[in-house]
Amino acid sequence: MILNIRVDHHTADIAQIERATRELEYIFQNSEDAEDIQEYLYIKTCNRSEIYLVLDEFKDDLLEQPQNFIIEENELALRHLLRLASGLESMILGEDQILGQIKDARKKAINEFSIGPVLRTVFTKAIHVGQLARNNTRINQGTISIGSAAVELAETVQGDLKCKKVLIIGAGKMGTLVARALVEKKLKAIVVANRTYQSAVKLAGELEGYAIHFEKLHEAMKDADVIISATGAPHTILTYQQVKESVLPGNLSNLVMVDLANPRDIDEKVIELGVKLFNIDDLRVIADNSVKMRQLEVSNVESIVENELELLLKSLKHLEVEPLISNIRIYAEDVRLAETRKAIKMLGELNGKEKIVDDLTQVVIDRIFSNIIKNLKTAAEEENKDIINAAWKIFGE
Repeated sequence: MILNIRVDHHTADIAQIERATRELEYIFQNSEDAEDIQEYLYIKTCNRSEIYLVLDEFKDDLLEQPQNFIIEENELALRHLLRLASGLESMILGEDQILGQIKDARKKAINEFSIGPVLRTVFTKAIHVGQLARNNTRINQGTISIGSAAVELAETVQGDLKCKKVLIIGAGKMGTLVARALVEKKLKAIVVANRTYQSAVKLAGELEGYAIHFEKLHEAMKDADVIISATGAPHTILTYQQVKESVLPGNLSNLVMVDLANPRDIDEKVIELGVKLFNIDDLRVIADNSVKMRQLEVSNVESIVENELELLLKSLKHLEVEPLISNIRIYAEDVRLAETRKAIKMLGELNGKEKIVDDLTQVVIDRIFSNIIKNLKTAAEEENKDIINAAWKIFGE
């Protein structure tokens, strides 16, 4: 069974996502010790947390509060993943960032040996589908992203950002997206703060801005017009008291703060200071206004998803007979090599033409077994256990 457990922006606000994410992370961290979980992979972004599991059966005690999550199995779970990779499930329809996040999650799982043949096949297909959707449709046309939506949100309050000072907290992927969306605005200054100073320096250099050490954050906040925070910190990094003490009193009512983090970086109480605070939920309005053109491409992308889902389901069924097919190939190759050596020995000196004999026997073996292997794959697709069991009796170890 392939199981997907998730919480995302479709059914939960940012506070609910934060709470559910903690439980999901607990499941993920303990998956390594669970005997009945064979493979697992975790995806976490600013507005979703998802875990994919391969296991024999889903037990209700896996989750303390299952009602907080969307839980889907097998074909439903796979369809969701392909839609996710294609940008159909993103807050900003068709955005590209999710495909990179899926690639990163797959790479991390491979490095940590938490996925095997099933999830490797599934996530390789998901990445392929995401690329197909973007190359063959206009689902990602334009420059819309969470980063640009955050900038647009700031502009709805501040007006033109030209000659404004913007402070970006966090030099990771989200911070980078925001920063790049800001470059075109001809700002007075872009300031980047990050716990790893070198990361801040690197990003600031790309943007012709400047970096500051994290402990100097309060100084950069004094006269900032916009503060956009997108760190991976597990706790609040800007408290009510910090904002009150750092920002010049005359600037508080004009300050726009955008919190893109999950869990959130900025204490909600800063609103009491007159600060205009926005979070991921507020980007929904921007998203709704930005996707009209992309909506026209949804049906085309859905067709790609359904066609590729059918191929993926076949591939997963083929995995069930792959050990059997491997046995057949090993057996055939052992026989071929032994008989080829005998034939070459009997023929005597071939003056370098041994390869002709070797190629001939290879072709004969391939042709003899090609229909057998094809029929086994068809039997797997049709779930014909009688044929598969009979083949195991003939070719099994």
